[in-house]
Amino acid sequence: MKTLDDLLDEGVEGRTVLVRSDLNVPLDGDRITDDGRIRASVPTISELSGAGAIVVITAHLGRPKGGPDPALSLAPVASRLSELLGAPVKLVPLDAVPNMAAGDVVLVENIRFDPRETSKDDDERAGLADELVAIAGDDGAFVSDGFGVVHRKQASVYDVAQDLPSYAGGLVQAEVEVLRRLTEDPARPYSVVLGGSKVSDKLAVIEALLPRVDSLLVGGGMCFTFLAAQGYAVGASLLESDQIGNARKLLESGKILLPVDVVVADRFAADAQVRTVAVDAIPDGWLGLDVGPDTVAAFGEALSGARTVFWNGPMGVFEMAPFAEGTRGVAQAIVDATAAGAFSVVGGGDSAAAVRALGLPEDGFSHISTGGGASLEYLEGKALPGLSVLDR
Repeated sequence: MKTLDDLLDEGVEGRTVLVRSDLNVPLDGDRITDDGRIRASVPTISELSGAGAIVVITAHLGRPKGGPDPALSLAPVASRLSELLGAPVKLVPLDAVPNMAAGDVVLVENIRFDPRETSKDDDERAGLADELVAIAGDDGAFVSDGFGVVHRKQASVYDVAQDLPSYAGGLVQAEVEVLRRLTEDPARPYSVVLGGSKVSDKLAVIEALLPRVDSLLVGGGMCFTFLAAQGYAVGASLLESDQIGNARKLLESGKILLPVDVVVADRFAADAQVRTVAVDAIPDGWLGLDVGPDTVAAFGEALSGARTVFWNGPMGVFEMAPFAEGTRGVAQAIVDATAAGAFSVVGGGDSAAAVRALGLPEDGFSHISTGGGASLEYLEGKALPGLSVLDR
């Protein structure tokens, strides 16, 4: 695929360049609580602007229900992007992109406000793509720099790339290089740490990874389905009964390491009654919300000799202080492994948010991905439409 460097070598002075970024950040009202994805988008935008391109950014926020939603406006994102670029970034409607000078940057309002963006109908998506191409003009170009959306066959990701000269942005290029390193010839021992809520969400990636890894450490809500598969009573913990058979089959690999103790609560609340118990002593009616200190120690020991580590999914409900220490401890073990020479990748999404929320050093990991779902699908071996279209 052609890259941002190729486009810059061709020259962008005075040309309109459409950039698809991933600016889907968490908000508390109109306050951005984690600007990691915005910061990751800045280098590509800055390079294009600095080279004299007219930069028109498309991005989404949340999942609008078929039309504009003021709560999902990109206005806070435009403001933060202006601060990071040190230049004004105007938020504009798709049908009112203004005349711009070389080096100017605008952000189009949430592209998912237009239902054609996510339509399953090829013609509907193509109609929106045609409008984007018209904005770019005859000498325009498209840069795909939103790795978090390349697994989506959407108008601003896939269809527009079929109609304009298309290039991988610096962020997408870096993400692909990292994931190739995880899949093609990883240094061994290779350990994967998976958390999150449901086995069903991670089943395909577990099945794909098990033959390739040396150990797979499971925490988060999904661990209780595996514990149930071993015959343990899990109280009121999250349990996918229909996945117990799959979990039991996966455990036959001998590579899966499960928690030995968990932090349980009498209800789902930060001020709940809390205990730490062995996995064979979860009280009836109580629910597990984090892995315990003995598990952190065991996982840390397993990770200490790793040469490659991939982590996706928190170990517990890290947003609540009583249930944050499992994620913090396992993340610190990955930081320690990295300092000892391991190549470590944080697989985006909640894991990346946890790194920042818990005050862990971002430079303590080799790479923090911006695309959780895209990373997992790549590791599953799926073709990602937003990358495949760049390979033409």
